Amino acid sequence: MFRYFPFILKNTLRNRRRSILTISSIAVSLCILGVLMALYQAMFFGEPTPAQALRLITRHRVSLTQPIPISYREKIQRIPGVRGVMAWQWFGGVYKDRRDPNNFFPRFGAEPEFFFQVYPEFQIPDDEKQAFQHERTGAVISRTLADQMHFKLGDRITLVGDIFPVTLDLKLVGIFDEPSHAAILYFNRAYLRDALGANNPRQNEVGAFLIQAVNADDVPRIADTVDRQFDNSPFPTRTESEKAFQLSFAAFVGNLKLFIMAIFGAVTFTVLLVSGNTISMSVRERIREVGILKTLGFTPGAILSIILGESVFISIVGGALGCLLASGICGVMRKGPGGNFMAALRTLEISPAVAVLCIATALLIGLISSSLPAWSASRTSILDSLRSTG
Repeated sequence: MFRYFPFILKNTLRNRRRSILTISSIAVSLCILGVLMALYQAMFFGEPTPAQALRLITRHRVSLTQPIPISYREKIQRIPGVRGVMAWQWFGGVYKDRRDPNNFFPRFGAEPEFFFQVYPEFQIPDDEKQAFQHERTGAVISRTLADQMHFKLGDRITLVGDIFPVTLDLKLVGIFDEPSHAAILYFNRAYLRDALGANNPRQNEVGAFLIQAVNADDVPRIADTVDRQFDNSPFPTRTESEKAFQLSFAAFVGNLKLFIMAIFGAVTFTVLLVSGNTISMSVRERIREVGILKTLGFTPGAILSIILGESVFISIVGGALGCLLASGICGVMRKGPGGNFMAALRTLEISPAVAVLCIATALLIGLISSSLPAWSASRTSILDSLRSTG
C-alpha cells in the first residue's frame, strides 16, 4: 500500500470538496467520540489522589437533600481508624446576580476547627487559618476562585439564601491553595446555625459529614461501621468514598455508562454510513479507470490496496483533526463550572491512550466502510469495467 501512496494522495485530492466534507464529518464524529472516551476514562478509571483515598462522605441514605443530625459526628469520631470528622453543609444561595454564570460557585458551611484536619492537602498561611477559626463570619476561598472573581482578603461577600431563609454577610479571611484547582468557598457553619435561630429545627441538622481516615486500609471498614451504626435509626446513612460520592451526581441522569456507550455506538454507525457512501460513490465514478489500471498490469490486490488506502487516509486525517477538536473542548470543560462539583472534569483531557484509540477507531471505520466497494472493484473484470458508464 505504501508504494502507491503518491497515487492514493492524488486520487484523494481529485474531488477536493467531497474529500473535505468527508474529512469534516469524520472529524466532528471522532471529536464527539474523543470527548466521550476522555469523560469515561476520567470518571471511571481516574485514580483518586492520596488525600481523596483517605476521605469518605456520610449522607442520608435516601438522598443528599435529606439532612442528618449533627449529633452523629461524635459517634463517628469514636470509630477506630477515624482521624477527623467535619459537618458539611451545602448552602447554595445567590451571590449578586444569579443570571451571571460566573457568580455560581459552590459554597459550603464547614467547621473551621476540623476543616484542615479533613482537608490536609489545602495550604493556607497560619494567620489566615487562625482568622477562619476565630471569626464567626469569616470565610475562606480557593486561589482559583480568588483569581476568577478578583477577591482579596477583607472583602465582604453577601450570600442571599434560597435553601435557607437567611442572608449571610461574610468576610474573606483566607485564601487556600488546593491541588484540584476548584473554585469554591467555605464559611463557618456556626454562623448559619445562629442565623437560623434557636427555634429552627434545621439548626441541629447537616447535609453530610466528611471523614478523614488514618490509612486507606481502614476506609472500607469505617464506611461499613458508620452505616451499620445508624442502620435502624430514623436517619439511616450511606457512607462512600469521595470519588464515589462525586460520581453519584452523574447517576441523576441515569445509567451514565450505558448512555455514553449508546452515543458512542450511534456516532460510529453514522460515520460508517457516511464514509461507506462516499467511498462507494468514488469507486462507481472511477470503475472505468479500474479497468484501465488492470490492463496496465495492476493486480486485484493492488486495486484493493489503493481503494482501501484512500479511505484509510481520509479517515486518519479526520480522526487526527477530531482529536485536536476534542482536546480543545476538554480544555473548555476543565475550566467550566462543572469542574467545581465533579473533580473528574478538572482532569479531563485527551490522553495518549484516548488519542490512540480515536485514531484506531478512525482507521477501523476507514477499512470497514471501504472493504465492500474495494473488494467489488478489485473483482470486476476488465471488460465489465471498460463497459461501465460511471
